[in-house]
Amino acid sequence: MYQFKVPDKIMMGDNIVATVENVFNLYGKHALIVTGPNVARSTMIASLERTLDNDRVKYTVITSIEGEPTVSMVEQGVEAYRENGCDFIIGLGGGSPLDASKAIAAMTVLEGSIADYKGVRIDDAVLPPVICIPTTAGSGSEVTKYTIITDENTGVKMLLTGDSLLPKMAMLDYTFSNGCPKTVTAATGLDALTHAIEAFISVNAQPLTDALALSAIKRIMRYLPYVYRDGSNFKARREMAIAALQAGICINNSSVTLVHGMSRPIGAKFHVPHGMSNAMLLKVCLNDMEMAARHNLARIATYLRIQAVDEIDASEKFVEEVEKLIEKLGVPTMSEYGINRNEYMAAVDDMSVEAIMSGSPSHAPREYTADDIREIYIKAYK
Repeated sequence: MYQFKVPDKIMMGDNIVATVENVFNLYGKHALIVTGPNVARSTMIASLERTLDNDRVKYTVITSIEGEPTVSMVEQGVEAYRENGCDFIIGLGGGSPLDASKAIAAMTVLEGSIADYKGVRIDDAVLPPVICIPTTAGSGSEVTKYTIITDENTGVKMLLTGDSLLPKMAMLDYTFSNGCPKTVTAATGLDALTHAIEAFISVNAQPLTDALALSAIKRIMRYLPYVYRDGSNFKARREMAIAALQAGICINNSSVTLVHGMSRPIGAKFHVPHGMSNAMLLKVCLNDMEMAARHNLARIATYLRIQAVDEIDASEKFVEEVEKLIEKLGVPTMSEYGINRNEYMAAVDDMSVEAIMSGSPSHAPREYTADDIREIYIKAYK
């Protein structure tokens, strides 16, 4: 039996944040807008505020989500929500503000600290409505039941999940990723590609996610190089925004696998943004999974019309195309990024255990042990 879950409403289009009417006021009277300092200085938030004014919705803005969200950022957001009498939340930004908005919503209702809910599914809590408006094409957080919060006390990136965390509405404004820097475009785009590939080869894959994953992979492989070379290419921006949302729906229903399980410990220990750590791991992890995932990787190659003589050739050629894309986008090695080799190697054992404990590798097309993952971490650095 398959289940397929998405937000209650998904709105997509050009300039929709500025032009929708009587949408936000369906969710409450006073919004807490959760964003970061860069977006807070942009025209995007001004556009949102004008629409809220037109809808006669009050709003309070917090701009403290700088970098990936932490327990203390969530606590500050909950305090602002309560002090200002808010009744719904709007996350505006990349994956971090969107993740933070879901975590803040949870902790306006749940007891204790967000750190208490690591490994605990949040399925039955009635949370304030969350509306997510992405400004990057990558995380897909606007359509997922996941949030990643860093515990400053332990240095661990906690993956929190549950049906209650799924936003009520995702609003995809194609214009909002315009002006995104090249490095962010590359990292978030490869994050979305990783989502789509991992969902397609996951043991939890299903017909609906397969269709969306194939569509997302095709869009990303075609348009990510264009938007990386020319950030003003609006058609490519639009196609990447759609692909990221599709890929987000895929992981919400089929889950991620090895790459994400290994990515989070690197991000936590070496302060690497999530999309970048995924990009640095994608090549080595995909090569390791290639034999077990061969049939599905060959299906992707066929969908992309990659010419091949047989299934083995098709699978390997698709992996080669991904490797070429990673090279085109200038993804640095871990050494080039600035991760010290000795510190990395000293952390490998702990990271391997944390990767297994995340649960993500258990969805991969073959079984992985901590020792297996340890070897992949070592290969990834080399």
